[in-house]
Amino acid sequence: MTRIVEDSGKYYTWRSFGPKDRQTQELWVDMSDVRHGQVRVHGILSNSYKQAVRVALSFDFPFYGHYLRQITIATGGFIFTGDVTHRMLTATQYIAPLMANFDPSYSKESTVQYLDNGEVFVVQWEGVRLLGRESEGAFTFQAALYKKGTITFSYQRHVISSAEHPVKVGLSDAFMVISPSSQSPDSQQQTIYEYHRVEMDTTKIASYSAVEFTALPTCLQHDSCELCLSSNLTSGCSWCHVLQRCSDGMDRHRQEWLDYACSEETDSSTKSVGFANTGVIAGIAAALMLLLALVLVALYINYHPTVASPLYLIQRRKNYWPSLKFQKQQPGYTEVEGEGHERHSIVEAGPC
Repeated sequence: MTRIVEDSGKYYTWRSFGPKDRQTQELWVDMSDVRHGQVRVHGILSNSYKQAVRVALSFDFPFYGHYLRQITIATGGFIFTGDVTHRMLTATQYIAPLMANFDPSYSKESTVQYLDNGEVFVVQWEGVRLLGRESEGAFTFQAALYKKGTITFSYQRHVISSAEHPVKVGLSDAFMVISPSSQSPDSQQQTIYEYHRVEMDTTKIASYSAVEFTALPTCLQHDSCELCLSSNLTSGCSWCHVLQRCSDGMDRHRQEWLDYACSEETDSSTKSVGFANTGVIAGIAAALMLLLALVLVALYINYHPTVASPLYLIQRRKNYWPSLKFQKQQPGYTEVEGEGHERHSIVEAGPC
């Protein structure tokens, strides 16, 4: 089963460049230039139809906040990024510069090649043709995965009418959740949730054009509760104490998030934060009022030294006037009133 969760513009920003833009030429990686690294022509992919091969990366590549160390190159003009290969290979978890029904086996001049120099991993589909429409010409394009998380699509020869042929260009990620099957209590059902998709307008993809995707910060990058809840780089993040992980609950670790009841922990922590913040604000307000009152009393006494009531206040304020102190053994502030009488303003610790 596959279910789609709508959510756009949260993980990547992108820019497109046309034939006249300088960036188009700069983003194209010349595979014949030895300075980029050793190029490998994959024999199986270059002579097959609807085949995919898993390839290891020499670096950790961040994709939707997850670090990938291997990817799957497909003859159909895309890279599969999932861990589990399934029949819905083209539906979710992909990097697709030009996903279409290509058949590299049609011509000896068609190749699928790649290079990895430790800083960038590039896949190039060279001279591939559409099955059943081979006479319309060959297509050459590439996808580059940079170590810092940037993704680029570059095109040299490309003319496909998406109205006549199904084409997909963009990014997608998903997570899998295992739940009891409704048909049989003894079996399990695997459901793939596509939680985000970047879908490009294929009419804007032309020969000698390029697209650059820049990865945005995600909750997964925070390694502490404090950063998770206070960082202004991300929003909607929650900290799970059991997993020691920051997440918005919508990523590839969704199964663990559910198994360890992190959502329930998050709701509880949110309430605690609310109570804690309210207590802190009340304490600060009380302290300011106290300070202001003391200043007024001091001024009053200074100008009215013979009045009896101020003298009474001076004598009694040490024993009666409330004051705030911080107790190391307590998670927050405690308001002390009189000798031996304590009134707690904060009794619950924050989520951290």
